[in-house]
Amino acid sequence: MLRLSTALALGTLATPAFVAAEPTPAAPATGARYGSFGLDLTTQEKTIKPGDDFWTYANGGWDKRTQIAADRTSAGYAVVLVDEAEANVRKILDDAAANPAVVGAGAKQFGDLYASFMDEAAIDKAGAAPLAPYFARIDAATDRAKLQALFATPGYASPVEIGQLPNPSDPSKYTVGTGQGSLGMGGRDYYLETGPKYDAFRTAYRAYVERMLTLSGLTDASARADRIIALETAMAKVQWSPVQSRDLMAMLKPMTAAQRTALAPEFDWPLLLQTSGYGDFPVVIMSNSTALTGLGKIFAATPVSTWQDWMKFRFAVAAAPMLPKTFDAATFDFYGKTLSDQPSQRARWKRGIAMVNGTMGEAIGEIYVKRHYPPESEAKMGELITNLRAAYKDRIAANSWMDEKTKTAALAKLAAFDPRVGHPVKYIDYTSLQVVRGDPLGNAIRAGEFQHRLDLSRLKAPVDRTLWDMTPQTVNAYYDPLANQITFPAAILQAPYFDPKADAAINYGAIGAIIGHEMGHGFDDQGSLFGPSGKFENWWTPAAKTAFKARTGALSQQYDAYEPIPGVHVKGALTLGENIGDLGGVETAYAAYQKYQQTHGKAPVIDGLTGDQRFFLSYAQAWQSKVREGALRTRLLTDPHSPPFYRVNGIVRNVDAWYAAFGVKPGDKLYLAPADRVHIW
Repeated sequence: MLRLSTALALGTLATPAFVAAEPTPAAPATGARYGSFGLDLTTQEKTIKPGDDFWTYANGGWDKRTQIAADRTSAGYAVVLVDEAEANVRKILDDAAANPAVVGAGAKQFGDLYASFMDEAAIDKAGAAPLAPYFARIDAATDRAKLQALFATPGYASPVEIGQLPNPSDPSKYTVGTGQGSLGMGGRDYYLETGPKYDAFRTAYRAYVERMLTLSGLTDASARADRIIALETAMAKVQWSPVQSRDLMAMLKPMTAAQRTALAPEFDWPLLLQTSGYGDFPVVIMSNSTALTGLGKIFAATPVSTWQDWMKFRFAVAAAPMLPKTFDAATFDFYGKTLSDQPSQRARWKRGIAMVNGTMGEAIGEIYVKRHYPPESEAKMGELITNLRAAYKDRIAANSWMDEKTKTAALAKLAAFDPRVGHPVKYIDYTSLQVVRGDPLGNAIRAGEFQHRLDLSRLKAPVDRTLWDMTPQTVNAYYDPLANQITFPAAILQAPYFDPKADAAINYGAIGAIIGHEMGHGFDDQGSLFGPSGKFENWWTPAAKTAFKARTGALSQQYDAYEPIPGVHVKGALTLGENIGDLGGVETAYAAYQKYQQTHGKAPVIDGLTGDQRFFLSYAQAWQSKVREGALRTRLLTDPHSPPFYRVNGIVRNVDAWYAAFGVKPGDKLYLAPADRVHIW
């Protein structure tokens, strides 16, 4: 199902290779978490020239001494904060187990949810029996009508997905949309790419499918696995690529009942929509249109028994964490070890926390905010956002390539930005969610049904702009173009991204660039298709759009050249929106930092670093990350975010102020002539 929200997806001085400013007395220690002023200078590798490789100059020391934990696919500041959030949530769960009445609303529910997941002995004793009632429902789907009714039921896989979203034509109201479903192995490229590496992935996946079918008690698992692989490969061939799915003009296609039938007559659209709870919507957004046509043909040509086998396999995969260790280990061996190069599975309690966060996240979040989000953070974030909004306003107004009519529209959209910080103004009420201690799989299914009922209950009412797509304990941020909102959960508002006690340059270089990034999504190649209210509309003149595409095309070409893994390049078209967000975020955060100095005074030199140098080092350290090759490959094939290394080096080489701050000259490896630097916002 189409989702439009864009998440961030988080990664002693030697003789400098630049000319320092006139020294001034160092600022006193601030009590910041990192270093004396918020920056950890031990992470640097100062044998590297900033102009040759700025990421390594800022992070090379850390990179040399840091190993990725065996239960992780990456390491970096984001992982540190996620670990801290996990520990804080675990304390909430422990307190709930000891005295739920003291912890607060929902404590017994999420305590029972967690305890059920953690009782491995009981899960192992139950064996595959918990699958039986769900497999029985699949067995009862003996014709195509019954199959489609099950496709539309929460908890069961489907070749097409159906859901609700704000209506792009009127985002104050909800509408219904459908699009291509997911594939078992992940992105379609795993099925279609050629070469020994991908052959090995497909061989391992085939063995995994057979293993899961065998564990589930199905006979003739080998033949069933062959049919499932053939089915998914056929589906992959007709599905849209991640790049194609970024084309919103092609994705947001509203269709009447007659048009839906003409597009994919093999599907019973009234049945699918009615079973999902959306039957009375006369117009539905049909995303991945040609894929739906192809999937319809595949649906009709594939025996019902093969679809039943596929649904059982996909159900067992989703249920694996709630099933005996044999299921869980087989699933980790493929998705963790084989695809992502992760040596060890995460501890059970950590996976339990992820499960609880995904099931009753706002109940946990309400307690998390009370314990871990100080009012001081909210006040300082307010000033940051005010300065960033003002900086964007100045930069749009001074834009040399945009005509006045389009500037006026852009400024109207900027004025309508709605920033949400820390936590929702109200939290989800989980009272009606039935949690049964000792029934982890049933709890998971009932949680999915609860969320579906909650969504349907909102369908006929105006869109509630106070709802959040992330919990407060999530280390991330996002922009929603259909609401023109930027959202920053409490858990990301911590050092090194944000530290109320740190030097201002550090906060502007880290969280400032992150805020600027999310605001920039409102003006990226996708977000720029939505107006101030979130309506899908054109506010550009043809001339301005042509100039915009010329600049974004040049940025896309820069990223196409980057090759993190031999033979696997960054996809400039796939990552364009995030790269625009990064570039606009850095340039605007830098301008906002200059505004801060106009109010608070010129930044001093600290430990030999000017304010501008601290700003850019903070930005680079915010993307301090290293990733296992398998996980990196998955990101390159499917993720619209560039790898962290290029979110630094690929961006700063386009920023004029970075050249001045570090004395970058022609001949330096990252140097771009002024005419070749991309400036958008």
